[in-house]
Amino acid sequence: MENRSVFALDGITGMLIATVLLLTILGVLTTLGIKAQQSNASTFYKIENPKDIKMIDSANSTHYKLVK
Repeated sequence: MENRSVFALDGITGMLIATVLLLTILGVLTTLGIKAQQSNASTFYKIENPKDIKMIDSANSTHYKLVK
């Protein structure tokens, strides 16, 4: 005789746990994304010597300065 239960982890309960888990992950990632965007939107920078910037160069990060 098989144990068939509506509330087993492979039934409604498992579906609800998976749904709540996915919605929680979505909420956390959305909140972190909004906070990251807000912090970068309020950080301004100024480009110095734009003519010296090369397409592929590791020294490109030295051409911009944060404005406080």
